[in-house]
Amino acid sequence: MKDVNLKEDVRFISRLTQDTVALILAGGQGSRLHELTTWRAKPGLHFGGKFRIIDFALSNCINSGIRRIGVLTQYKAHSLIQHLQRGWSWFQAGAGDREFVEILPASQRVGGEWYRGTADAVYQNLDIIRTHDPRLVLVLAGDHIYKMDYGPFLAFHVDATADMSICCLEVPLDEAAGELGVMTVNEEGRIIGFDEKPESPNPIPGNPDICLASMGNYIFNTEFLYEQVIKDADTPGTQHDFGRNVIPSIIDDYRVYAYPLRDPETSAQAYWRDVGTLDAFWEANMELVSVTPQLNLYDRVWPIWTHQLQAPPAKFVFDEPGRRGEAIQSVVSGGCVISGATVRHSLLFSNCYVHSYSTVTDSVILPDVDIGEHCTINRAIVDRGAKIEPGTEIGVDAEADRNRGFRITRKGVTLVTPDMLGQSLHFTR
Repeated sequence: MKDVNLKEDVRFISRLTQDTVALILAGGQGSRLHELTTWRAKPGLHFGGKFRIIDFALSNCINSGIRRIGVLTQYKAHSLIQHLQRGWSWFQAGAGDREFVEILPASQRVGGEWYRGTADAVYQNLDIIRTHDPRLVLVLAGDHIYKMDYGPFLAFHVDATADMSICCLEVPLDEAAGELGVMTVNEEGRIIGFDEKPESPNPIPGNPDICLASMGNYIFNTEFLYEQVIKDADTPGTQHDFGRNVIPSIIDDYRVYAYPLRDPETSAQAYWRDVGTLDAFWEANMELVSVTPQLNLYDRVWPIWTHQLQAPPAKFVFDEPGRRGEAIQSVVSGGCVISGATVRHSLLFSNCYVHSYSTVTDSVILPDVDIGEHCTINRAIVDRGAKIEPGTEIGVDAEADRNRGFRITRKGVTLVTPDMLGQSLHFTR
């Protein structure tokens, strides 16, 4: 494969990032997350104690030096848009066209249609892209958890004289089978085939156990992007999707290259998570409570930016036998009060209250949850704003949880939402 560890000139990369517009596709429903995305788009879902999923793609752009960003929204986007307005308008004042985060909702700008697919979402905003006149367009999925410097990716694309480049994960064949879009490449890394969720993926040259799976992150030469999405829009019978339609239609006639995402220090597979199921969401959050998680949220070199909620420090009160406020091997965010309760191997988002004699174990508790006295919460996800009545047991008896209308995942995690408890909320989720 083509060597991706190029010794790029810093100035060269800086010019590329300044001449790039990033488009973050953030309109997805995330249906496999079930009730967690009933009232919010997947990119707007809370993650990691204080963040939203969209913050990772946005932070990668800012940290990479890409400061012209459009966020394309559609499905139940109110809380996502509110988050973008509160947390991502801080660097725009007076900068004009040099830096911005523009919210690009599906507004039926072309043909009176909502966004019909990823390629169509870009097509419907071509007039806006043209006003910024970029050399390159970086198209990003807005619903994945990872850190990535897009500068070397841009340099790789230009060095390969590619028309389009696709960022890929090096994945074992058995993990990709039937689950991911897989690239077939030659020894230079040029893509010569693409299969959407094949049962028998093609391995990469020289490694029969590994294949290249698409991350949904693309670089296009701008004029080439215009040509292809216009062509796709004029083609009947397509899903207007980059993976299903555009990529397969161009790989024979144009220069399309794969860029493997690797850790810049070790060259090993970099951290990346698609928290597209309840089990994956729970597991990715649970990973963060370990001593040295693979995703370092305390990294000052590559910080993850977000809306900074104005909350007081977390507080742990009472210190007597049987009634001690404590958290062990846990992440507890600002505004939380652990009042004579025990939190163990769990992640609590902002402004949660756990009352006396309760225990929370192996659980993800989203913001503004109130857990009453004498409760037991085990292997659960509790959605924002839920009020758990005193004496409630969750994650102890799966059959009892089902009878109360809670959702039990394949791996035995219990999801509880305010709607399941018959409660209404008075704030945006």
